[in-house]
Amino acid sequence: MKYWAFWCFCLLAMGGCSGQGGPDVTQAEESAVEETTDEIAQQIIDAAIEKHGGSKYRDCRVQFNFRDKFYLAIREGSKFQYERIFTDSSGAEIRDVLTSEGFFREIEGQRVQLSEKDSSAYANSVNSVIYFALLPYFLNDPAVIKKYAGEVTIKGKPYQKVRVTFRREGGGKDFEDEYMYWIHRDEHTMDYLAYNFHVNGGGARFREAYAFRTSNGIRFANYHNYKPKADNRNVAEFDSLFENDGLEKVSDIELDHVRVVLDYW
Repeated sequence: MKYWAFWCFCLLAMGGCSGQGGPDVTQAEESAVEETTDEIAQQIIDAAIEKHGGSKYRDCRVQFNFRDKFYLAIREGSKFQYERIFTDSSGAEIRDVLTSEGFFREIEGQRVQLSEKDSSAYANSVNSVIYFALLPYFLNDPAVIKKYAGEVTIKGKPYQKVRVTFRREGGGKDFEDEYMYWIHRDEHTMDYLAYNFHVNGGGARFREAYAFRTSNGIRFANYHNYKPKADNRNVAEFDSLFENDGLEKVSDIELDHVRVVLDYW
């Protein structure tokens, strides 16, 4: 999953040189095309973000429970603080905090030393939950490359597909992951998503949104989580697999006690 951070734009230079072999442009031009979001995809995502909360995402406090843990996301423009609070098997309270400055863990109110490996793993875990909970907001981050992938019908409803990949520069350690989003053509809701990931041996998942609700203008959903029955990681085909019994359900992803406070700072 994506490790959210401050991403910067890459300035790509394209150029050619003349000579007997003609202009040498293929590699540079192909790279530039790959790293460019197309206009249709951008319009679809902009409409989806507006539908799900728009500018309200920028200055808010979001809290919810997920799998017996309490999560908190505080955002002010580009500033953020994400927290996860839970009790471990010994009864001790654990508080994980991820900010623009870094990550730290507290046990019973005392900050503890962590290895670089553990710090990265805990931070990525916190970020991953917040990232999915606040989608589609993060799909306009600078490292995101969006491509229109056509229109399909799922359960009799029209959806526009947007493929999302990530630039190497600023895309985090999981920049090779690939996502697909299905946005309702008329309602602009993000009702399905799929992703192909590479960590821990890799795999692919498809999520179907349900239990929609809104808190202070920001829209949330739970998800039925599926994996392909056969070894197929081509997320572009997952809508067809879903319609033709090619996926099996592995879990439900449920956010409880969701609450949003706007203009928190």
